[in-house]
Amino acid sequence: MRLATIRTPDGTRAVRVEDDDAVEIGAHPDLGALLGRPDWRTEAATADGPRHDLARLAYAPPVPSPEKIVCVGLNYRNHILEMGRELPEHPTLFAKFARAQVGAYDPVELPAGSDAVDWEAELGVYIGAEVRHATPEQARAAIAGYTVVNDVTGRDFQYRSPQWLQGKTFEASTPVGPWLVVAGPDDTPPSAELTCKVDGELVQKADTGDLVFDPAALVAYISQIVTLTPGDLIATGTPGGVGHARKPPRYLTEGSELVTRIEGIGECRNTLVSSATPASAKTPVRG
Repeated sequence: MRLATIRTPDGTRAVRVEDDDAVEIGAHPDLGALLGRPDWRTEAATADGPRHDLARLAYAPPVPSPEKIVCVGLNYRNHILEMGRELPEHPTLFAKFARAQVGAYDPVELPAGSDAVDWEAELGVYIGAEVRHATPEQARAAIAGYTVVNDVTGRDFQYRSPQWLQGKTFEASTPVGPWLVVAGPDDTPPSAELTCKVDGELVQKADTGDLVFDPAALVAYISQIVTLTPGDLIATGTPGGVGHARKPPRYLTEGSELVTRIEGIGECRNTLVSSATPASAKTPVRG
């Protein structure tokens, strides 16, 4: 089951995306409101509200205003080993703010003042139940489902200090979506091909099954630190192939097309625009 938040002339709406159309789920303005309900899976599966033509959908980020966006660094086993590093004992965590998000087909703004804007294709994990100090079983049951994320990063800002936040949370820089693919409470972690293309060239390719810390392990670990709540998003880390590590480095520029895809989950397709571009010129591409 695929769930999304779409933009309509009357505001955003939570929908179930089917093969032929998208069905509104109750009166929920977005998936954040839906996931806060204890029976959200049943409500989403049985909804029979107004319907929208798939060809005309405009996707917002699935949860436009999550309480938390927690990101993970250095989490692909093969990439870490090929760099000659030891596998980490604990996840490397940092954060983003909600305004960093854009929809799956929206323009991505180049961070003002950065000359080193990079791509990072990632599997996103949404939380569907409040969880604190979770066991592995509780962590797995708390996962609502999966989405596609690209952690677009200003490398020059990121490495101005040992703390990464300033390079990671530029506004309107992080594509998320187009939907949440619902996970069953007992589903195993997904093993799917993750790819990133820049201007048609394949720059990243990996299997999400290669994560050092899988989604349930991340939920369990993070829940030791903070309470995870419905709608929170975890970006699970990126594999090798980022532009900053190339010789010479390669970065995103105005007009670059960024395509992030996870097999069986979805695809984000975004064009890079200057942050100085007038808002009227930033018309979202509809999926």
